[in-house]
Amino acid sequence: MELPSRRAVEDLADELRLGVPAEHLDVYHAVASGLLGSWAVVDELYDRHVAPTAPVRKWSEPVGNPLGAWYVTTELRERADGPLSGRRIAVKDNVAVAGVPMMNGSETVRGFVPGVDATVVTRLLQAGATIAGKAVCEDLCFSGASHTSRTGPVRNPWDRDRTSGGSSSGSAALVASGEVDLALGGDQGGSIRIPAAFCGVVGFKPTFGLVPYTGAFPIEQSLDHLGPIAPTVADAAAMLTVIAGADGKDPRQPTGVAGTDYLAGLENLGRGLRIGVVTEGFDQADSDPGVNAVVRRAVEKLTAAGHVAEEVSIPWHKHGAALWDVISVEGATWQMVQGNAYGMNWKGSYDPAQIAFFGERWRRDPSAFSETVKLVALGGTYALRNGYGAGYAKARNLEGVLTAAYDSALDTYDVLVMPTLPITASLIPPADAPVEEVLGRALEMLSNTAPLDVTGHPACTVPAGLADGLPVGLMVIGKRFDDAGVLRAAHSFEQTLGTLTAPDKKEFTA
Repeated sequence: MELPSRRAVEDLADELRLGVPAEHLDVYHAVASGLLGSWAVVDELYDRHVAPTAPVRKWSEPVGNPLGAWYVTTELRERADGPLSGRRIAVKDNVAVAGVPMMNGSETVRGFVPGVDATVVTRLLQAGATIAGKAVCEDLCFSGASHTSRTGPVRNPWDRDRTSGGSSSGSAALVASGEVDLALGGDQGGSIRIPAAFCGVVGFKPTFGLVPYTGAFPIEQSLDHLGPIAPTVADAAAMLTVIAGADGKDPRQPTGVAGTDYLAGLENLGRGLRIGVVTEGFDQADSDPGVNAVVRRAVEKLTAAGHVAEEVSIPWHKHGAALWDVISVEGATWQMVQGNAYGMNWKGSYDPAQIAFFGERWRRDPSAFSETVKLVALGGTYALRNGYGAGYAKARNLEGVLTAAYDSALDTYDVLVMPTLPITASLIPPADAPVEEVLGRALEMLSNTAPLDVTGHPACTVPAGLADGLPVGLMVIGKRFDDAGVLRAAHSFEQTLGTLTAPDKKEFTA
């Protein structure tokens, strides 16, 4: 970083309206220049002691790619044994795989190559998995549908004219089509559960902080989650067993948080479960009666299988989306946009190369943002300039009330259930669609999933059946850090409800 000229200091003082007298400018220039010399010292120390060197790893542009779900393909393997040996895994393209390009669905990140593996990638490789490539995700992961990535739309293997869901769009499409055994997804407003539900597979959002986010491109530190997308609950449990637990680098994680053998715990149900069927989950503004009917029938099957299901009202569930709107929009504007993804003021592992790359690129051409990110930047900047962050603070303080509402119901019931999404997969907007359709399709399905990102409760979507030939998800919610209990319940429900197979699956299975 070049030291500032005296004129630069004068101009900056005027811009910030600091009221620095002209006779003081020489002093401020001299002292500021001395202060800024520390940046050069830190640069030298970082390069000498900490800066990573990316490994040389082979990667390829995808061949074929009929669903548009691959960003790049790889065949990365570090060991032949381990609990995930022989499993091919797609990694969502907001998660760093060192030496392999990461675009995060956006022109503002295109060309960036991480120097260090994300913690979860390291753990997958150490468990014997094969990283088969990077799965396309939505532009900066801010869409619940699959049409915002700058590589093009990701198509649903149940109907290629329809969304696969977002933002982990490619991850779910690749699992549902059979191209990979497992995939890593990320979830800030439902982005694991939405595409999993639309594509008829399992998606598990762990308790906030259970899985380290280190090395993944952040949106809003209090909402960031990583978790598995898989064909079955058992597959998701096997993957969670590998990636869960503290890494000492992520302040999202409580000190000493640890995972367990989630796969081994699936069979320890022992009795029928008490299920709270959340009334408000069926009563969203855009709820499809066909979706509600499929989930209601699924609940009837669960009661016939020996579980006890009762209706429970959680009025605060309907307020959750408003809290999420304020937290995600103001928080993402402050952190992801103004703070160049990582923001500041937290102890943990940063990626200065990514920060500098993204910060320079988006400021060079903010028009490269997708429509959804432009909406966030506009709404968030307006709110911050006029409310000074007080709206964010109020929403954060209301989080405890929302959390307590779910916890109160979970004091009575083992798990809560509702439709994962109020609708089935909608049509992908055409390339010339009006902006209102682009935005509407991106955000229309968040009402049931987003509140659980605010509170951090674990939530798993499992297939409940089909409505008009398209998958419908049943969302299973449990107490925070009872991820094992949620998976156990979801596994039991899956034994009764069955799994789904996409019509296109055989076409892509090796």
